[in-house]
Amino acid sequence: MKLSAILLPEEYTSVYDASAIEIDTVQTRADRAGPGALFICLRGTQYDTHVLLERAAENGAAAAVVEEGAAYRARDGFPVFRVPSSRRAFAYACYRLASCPGRSMCLIAVTGTNGKTSTAAMLTHILRAAGNPTAMIGTLGARTEKKSYPLPRGEEARQRMTTPDPDILYPLLRTLEDDGITHVVLEASSHALALEKLSPLRFTVGIFTNLSPEHLDYHGTMSAYLAAKAKLFSLCDAAVLNLDSDAGEEIARRAACPVLRCGAVYHEEYNAEEIRLPNAHGISYIFRTPVGRTPISVPIPGVFTVYNSLLALTAACHLGISPEVSGAALRSISGIPGRLERIPLPPDAGFSAFVDYAHTEAALRNLLLTVQDFRRGHERIVLLFGCGGDRDKSKRAPMGRVAEELADFVIITSDNSRFEEPPAIIHDILRGMHRKDKRRVILDRRRAITYAVETAQKDDILLLVGKGHETYELAGGTETPLDEKEIVLSALCA
Repeated sequence: MKLSAILLPEEYTSVYDASAIEIDTVQTRADRAGPGALFICLRGTQYDTHVLLERAAENGAAAAVVEEGAAYRARDGFPVFRVPSSRRAFAYACYRLASCPGRSMCLIAVTGTNGKTSTAAMLTHILRAAGNPTAMIGTLGARTEKKSYPLPRGEEARQRMTTPDPDILYPLLRTLEDDGITHVVLEASSHALALEKLSPLRFTVGIFTNLSPEHLDYHGTMSAYLAAKAKLFSLCDAAVLNLDSDAGEEIARRAACPVLRCGAVYHEEYNAEEIRLPNAHGISYIFRTPVGRTPISVPIPGVFTVYNSLLALTAACHLGISPEVSGAALRSISGIPGRLERIPLPPDAGFSAFVDYAHTEAALRNLLLTVQDFRRGHERIVLLFGCGGDRDKSKRAPMGRVAEELADFVIITSDNSRFEEPPAIIHDILRGMHRKDKRRVILDRRRAITYAVETAQKDDILLLVGKGHETYELAGGTETPLDEKEIVLSALCA
């Protein structure tokens, strides 16, 4: 493809003729920018790849994109194109090289601190039940009803991004479109929105779940975090917002599209009424819309299930799916991987065990309150959790405080320490805890899980929190297999 079809004249300044340059691939790594590659220089929080421009030229790259104001050196005769935002140029280049995927599909994006995966999964289930070939892209990967779409080899770390990078996302959307997928439900992270990964797309519906402190190591302030989330609603034809969230009204004020308002506390256009949170097997309520009331039941416990399903139902209504069809779909949903997912234990185990992905203070609080609601009164809640390394440190002590407040016993351990020392992470967690009699520190997560199983008392509810669907541990640049369900079952059989 000609570079002139990837970079439009109004998007760059250069003395070179873009129509004379042939591009086969878009690269952000200089070592992969060989012949036919457009090398895009990016300025990040830790690295600025403008310093690698000459290396890309030596490797045979066809041309490079640089950001206005960035320092760089280019050898004579090497085509350089200056743009206001190289992140935006990266997204558009990948989008156009993939022949502008998504234009014939119904795209739905879900953003918010917690509940993105569950809301996206519920809406995906509804769309499929209504007869729409639907793919879901997010924390759980990329998959349709019958097929998972593996991401490129050697991209393991980037596969685990909530929202894939443009050079992964847009070829994936092209493949989905070519495979006959008509609807795509995408989890949109604040990083992806701030870095303009999704700027080329137009979403039929954008969904906002909630906002609580997270990723402040990147965004700096809650206002900047909110602004990143709000960006989604400049890319949408309609917004479905949880107005019970503190940030809901602010998101509504900023939205550049019509807003559909949801709530369970206040009477919005779409409301959950007569809520019942009966037990560990699910919730029920009446879904009120501007045209009627429909009984809803979902076999997943927790007040967060009320909100996640309410958002999915409202979006489905906007897409023309009746509440009756959506309600029938939600009654049949079998659960969300890693979201209060019960581990199948032998009948004689004597306790129950769950895995959950909660990794913020708000998510942990909601999880523990949910379990408190469905326990019969005498069972202990035993919580095992840690916090990720090289991530927002400000949430660690508050998570420790919530754990101590709402669990009966807490086992603090490692959780993807990455390049940070696990004892330092645990020290930060312990700053929020004061009762030594209610906790045990075991650095090694495998040993911690084994200890939890071996010391479990009759009727305990064991919560393994933080990893959810993940089956690996990241530490010191090394990935080690770690399947919490397998460890629990192995400890029982030992």
